[in-house]
Amino acid sequence: MKNGFRVYDSDTHVLPAAEVLERYVDPDFRPRLAELGSYRVPIRQSAEHSGGGHNYRVATKYYRRILGEAAPREDHSGRESNWRGSKLPRPGVQDDNAVNRVADMDDEGTDVHFLIPSSWVSLVGLDDSSLEVGLSRAYHRHMADFCGQFPNRLKGLIRAPARDVEAAVREIREWGNSDWAVAVQPSLGQHIPADHPDLEPIWRAAADHDLPIVHHSSTWNPPYYPGYRDVWDNIFIGRLVSHPWGAMRFVASFIGGGILDRYPGLRVGVLECGFGWLPFWGRRMDEQYAYVGSTAQLRMKPSEYLSSGRFFCSIERSEGEDMFSTVTDFLGDGVLMYASDYPHSECQFPDSVDNVLAWASLKPETREKLFWGNATRLFKQT
Repeated sequence: MKNGFRVYDSDTHVLPAAEVLERYVDPDFRPRLAELGSYRVPIRQSAEHSGGGHNYRVATKYYRRILGEAAPREDHSGRESNWRGSKLPRPGVQDDNAVNRVADMDDEGTDVHFLIPSSWVSLVGLDDSSLEVGLSRAYHRHMADFCGQFPNRLKGLIRAPARDVEAAVREIREWGNSDWAVAVQPSLGQHIPADHPDLEPIWRAAADHDLPIVHHSSTWNPPYYPGYRDVWDNIFIGRLVSHPWGAMRFVASFIGGGILDRYPGLRVGVLECGFGWLPFWGRRMDEQYAYVGSTAQLRMKPSEYLSSGRFFCSIERSEGEDMFSTVTDFLGDGVLMYASDYPHSECQFPDSVDNVLAWASLKPETREKLFWGNATRLFKQT
């Protein structure tokens, strides 16, 4: 709690090392770890992750060209971002040290973290979907142990591999009533649209367990954002567009496909994708729905789903108080959720909560929804 407000951080990350995930694989999957050997790489040491170990990473995309220069620089990876906080996170908070993570939460005044996996999810880029399924199962077991140490503070998602719908549904059913699992993230890859009818069992299983669907785009590895090859090898452009483009496409596909009509209790959230684009995108979806069609027959205008009480979006602090006010003027104050991106370098640990609390124009009821109420309406309460 911070200054009398409960705080639910809707966008934080975990990067369990390969050594951690390997403890949790099925016995019959363990021999197959050898097939992943070439994708088991040393963890890049940085402000947000230290301590050695390896992670699983497939087809990492580097952005080596600096704008204004004709050719890429081989010694420029595009990952040379600046740490934005005033203090470093404690060791192991992305890996398996839940005690240190909760200590960081206490420092910042955060009550609940929603945890989003990174790096290993790039296994969706491998042709053999069973490798992704095997590591997804291991990740879920790890999350049960990690979050189980602080079941009221740490929550996570069920990763649903869309290339094996039966396996995805099995994971949702296995973990859907657990304390830690409060959402489902479909693993769509590059070639499976969110509205594809083959995915219907995933939406049905999520709805049956009162689990919302969440989207979080990727910049560095599969599942890539749309147009990732078309940013002229530059991270400034790539980082600008990766999350918003991915979210825009997902929202249009999910709403336009009529999924929210078929499952009237299902909720959906987009995370770390910005929020200032929402009014524009809602209006543009309305126009294209009327102009070109090619969607399911919807029960209301596409923009109306955004303010229906079933759609949610995490904020980016950098978009600011004025943008927050503009979006809430359009959509109401029941959509946007506080998020920090902890412990990634974009967060401002341990001042992330304070920096948003400083938005003085917010009324107390709007601030309560931003920091707590909207997230608790999106995520399943366990």
